[in-house]
Amino acid sequence: MPRKPATDGIMQITREASTSHLVRAWEPGRIRIGEHWYSGNLIVTAETIVSDWTLATPGRVTVADLEPALALGPELIVVGAGAAATPPDVDLMAELAARGVGLEFMQIQAACRTFNVLVHERRRVAAALVPDLVR
Repeated sequence: MPRKPATDGIMQITREASTSHLVRAWEPGRIRIGEHWYSGNLIVTAETIVSDWTLATPGRVTVADLEPALALGPELIVVGAGAAATPPDVDLMAELAARGVGLEFMQIQAACRTFNVLVHERRRVAAALVPDLVR
């Protein structure tokens, strides 16, 4: 005769709460991480938010600009900006590759979605987000 489970046939379902930083919304000039809105550029990982990130030249990202993200030890940096952002030059990509870090540039909406997916996959990703360039 089959044994009855100890719970008497009751199944408990628990909701997994994420303690990771995830992008919940974006609009020109600001981004919502969890329940908090951040104005201006920021770098975010699953564990850290750098809310005072600046670019030396708006619309152009350099290795020096990405140093705060690199200090967080990502395997990939996703840069999200609007149509005004220019793709990285070959030297920038080569320097990051030499450090073992991948680099992707995309529209901010796609960067936010990609970041969230990679965080859920427990990848070491940093998103460098420039909401002021959203058009």
